[in-house]
Amino acid sequence: MSQAPGSTPAGDQHADVSDVSVGELMTNVMKDLSILVRQEVELAKAEMKAEAGKAAKGAGMLGGAGFAGYMVLLFLSLALWWGLANVMDQGWAALIVAAVWTVIGAVLYTTGRKAIRRVSPKPEQTIDTLQQVPGALKGERP
Repeated sequence: MSQAPGSTPAGDQHADVSDVSVGELMTNVMKDLSILVRQEVELAKAEMKAEAGKAAKGAGMLGGAGFAGYMVLLFLSLALWWGLANVMDQGWAALIVAAVWTVIGAVLYTTGRKAIRRVSPKPEQTIDTLQQVPGALKGERP
């Protein structure tokens, strides 16, 4: 059974490259490296996009906490004003609204802070596979 130059039989682990020119080998190596680099760039993009989404969610929650803090100050100011002016009903209502905004702000702040802490700025999987490239070029297997 005849084989094309550079092809390997089914049971053979190493290719017979004795009939393949150095130029063809270099072309194949460069093509494989080009594909590898493109794949690694795409992997890095995907990882960074996922991490950016986590960061955006955390930032949004921190923004919500900031708005809630603003509302707390607004309603506490109104409560103090109405409380001093009327000493009864309207002031207590404003205090209840301010307390609700305080709870909402605390929940948003805590959740956003946890989300920000989970963000990893490094593309871990890409770094791991890139560390394997030098060994693969030497013919080592992971």
